[in-house]
Amino acid sequence: MLDLARLRALHAVSVHGSVAGAAAALGYTPSAVSQQITKLERETRTTLLERRGRGVALTEEALHLAATAQQLLAIVERAETTLEERRGLPTGRLSIGAFASAARGLLPGVLAELDREHPALEVRMTEVDPHLSVDLVAKGVIDLAVAHDWDIAPLPAPEGVAQAVIGDDRCDLLVPVGHRLAGRDAVRREELAKERWICQPPGTVCHDWLVRTLRAAGYEPDIRHQAEENHTQLALLAAGLGVAIVAGRGRAGLAAHAAGLVAAAVYGDRISRRIARTPADR
Repeated sequence: MLDLARLRALHAVSVHGSVAGAAAALGYTPSAVSQQITKLERETRTTLLERRGRGVALTEEALHLAATAQQLLAIVERAETTLEERRGLPTGRLSIGAFASAARGLLPGVLAELDREHPALEVRMTEVDPHLSVDLVAKGVIDLAVAHDWDIAPLPAPEGVAQAVIGDDRCDLLVPVGHRLAGRDAVRREELAKERWICQPPGTVCHDWLVRTLRAAGYEPDIRHQAEENHTQLALLAAGLGVAIVAGRGRAGLAAHAAGLVAAAVYGDRISRRIARTPADR
């Protein structure tokens, strides 16, 4: 009989693309994941991983087995959930993915409350961009994602994933003190055409939103600096290196640079990003 823990390790490697990525997701060491895969190879008498340069790749047999493992893991999880519901006491592991400012500003209190009220529930949270977290829910790697999207860059829920809106997070244009737009109550899109921008790297929801929004206004954004961390963006802003759209929960470090930054409403009707949770629909 195939060992479920070994199948889980193989499935994690198939999702994350590497042994190291699988280990980080499972909370194991890379060597422990490698040992699980090696044992599974002996168990199935099949080569599952092949060396590709400095990394590894799944064989055709491994890809088929990983797809089957995903179905088995989902069945086991549904069975565990049913038993927990019958007992009326949440137990087991709950894996949550959340974008950075939600992980910092929304979840600490919630996680602490869960720990107090349901000590038998093992909750694990990982910071991850919405582009990735929602897909991880669909693949069964995590149970719940706290994600966000924007008006012009919606993030649809994949098949098999439910979505519930938590609320909206107001966003502002931040500019350095002394900037030509400082002190304005509202700024139109057309007035941003020649600005130098500071934003997240390509492939993130915020970057995609900025590019699509400004292109819709008829011009290509001049993105000078890219930083994933909000604190880094704020430091670049305070140094006068550009302007940025920053959400309310992303302004946690504003106090450190308050003397050098001014917030303004954008486009006259304050924009906001939508925050939602996307649990697996099972």
